[in-house]
Amino acid sequence: MIYTLRHLTAYAYRNTVGHALCSLRLTPQSGDGQEVLSHAITVTPGPERRDDARDFFGNRAVTVTVTQPHRSFRIEARSRVRVERPAPPDPATGPSWESLREAVLASRDLGAESPLHGLAPSRRVPLVPEVSDYARESFPPGGGAVAGALDLMQRIRRDFSFDGGATDVATPLAKSFALRRGVCQDFSHIMIAGLRGLGLPAAYVSGYLRTLPPPGMKRLEGADASHAWVALWCEGRWHGFDPTNGIAAGNDHVVVARGRDYADVAPVSGIISGSGAQTLRVAVDVVPEDEEA
Repeated sequence: MIYTLRHLTAYAYRNTVGHALCSLRLTPQSGDGQEVLSHAITVTPGPERRDDARDFFGNRAVTVTVTQPHRSFRIEARSRVRVERPAPPDPATGPSWESLREAVLASRDLGAESPLHGLAPSRRVPLVPEVSDYARESFPPGGGAVAGALDLMQRIRRDFSFDGGATDVATPLAKSFALRRGVCQDFSHIMIAGLRGLGLPAAYVSGYLRTLPPPGMKRLEGADASHAWVALWCEGRWHGFDPTNGIAAGNDHVVVARGRDYADVAPVSGIISGSGAQTLRVAVDVVPEDEEA
C-alpha cells in the first residue's frame, strides 16, 4: 500500500511574534516494512536557519529558526510512503514474559534500538503501582509476552473511553488512568507504564492511521489525525500494539517516530518570543494512492 500524507500545522497570533524556534518530527521512517518514497517540509514564513538531523533514537528532527516578525506560522509536511509491514507476531509462540524480562535485563546494548531504553520511567510515563497491578492481570505466570500485550491492549480498548475533552497534553498519567478516559496519547502512555511496571521494554510510537469514512460517505479533506500507539520489544525487534483501537499495528499504520514517551516524539515543539493569544489549526490527510485515481 502506498499512501500520500499531508500534515498541516497552522498558528495564528493575536500579536506579532518576533522569533520562533521549532523542532519538527514529521518525517516518516524507512525500515521494518515501511519505505519513504518522497518527503518535504515547507515552513512559512521561510526560516533563516534550518538544521536536519537525527535524534538519539534515529528519528528525523528538523529544527527551524524564524527571526522575522510574523502573525502566522505554517508548517506543511507532505510524504509518499509504501507500507508492507510484516505479519504481527503469533501470540501462541515466542517467549514467556518472564523470560523476555530476563533476556532484556541481561542485554548490554545501549544503542538507539536497545530495549533497555524502554524499561525505565520517563518524563511522561512514571511507574504507577495501580497501573502495574492493572497490567499484571494480563500476564499470568508462564504466559506469553505477546499474548499478554495483546490482552492488555484489548482490555484498555474495552475499559477506557475515548474522550478528547477529558485530558490534554499535560494531564498526568495517573489522572487519565483514574478517569478511564482520554485519547490515544493517554492510552499509549498507560499501556507503556503497565508493561514497564512488569519489567517489559515498551516504547511510544507517533505516526498516522488510515481512517475510513462511514459507508456511503466521501472522506473529508483534512479530517484524519496524527496517532499514537505502543511498541513492545520482543525477539530482536519492536512490535506495534494500538490500544486505542484494540489492534496490532499493521499496514494502516504509518510510523513517524519512536521514543520513550510523547515528549521524545512530539510532531511540533519549540518556543516563540511574543505575547497574547494564539489559535492552532491542524489538518491531516492519509490517502491510499488507489483512492486518488
